[in-house]
Amino acid sequence: MNPPVDIDIQRAKGVAIRWPDGRTVFYPVAYLRRMSPSADAKDLRTQLAQNPLTVVPAGGVAPEALTILEAEIRGNYALWLRFSDGHATGLYSWEYLREIEPRTP
Repeated sequence: MNPPVDIDIQRAKGVAIRWPDGRTVFYPVAYLRRMSPSADAKDLRTQLAQNPLTVVPAGGVAPEALTILEAEIRGNYALWLRFSDGHATGLYSWEYLREIEPRTP
């Protein structure tokens, strides 16, 4: 997977990525947090798929107040993010980011 051509971190809004094929995709902060590739986030998504009434941990930050505190490119394969709710264990590989592209209306 080729790395992005450009990454624009908008801490309060999300991440805009321009891919080598010319597509620019915007990933909102709350969406990135919800779709974190970390083990705990994957487990929570599995639980929600099995039981929509699963209690979702609040994390102490309302989704609209969630921000990106830090962002780093790791190697030539992933983006690491630290969120204002303390979550910082997911590495978003370029391939994974393409898989989870938000649908635009």
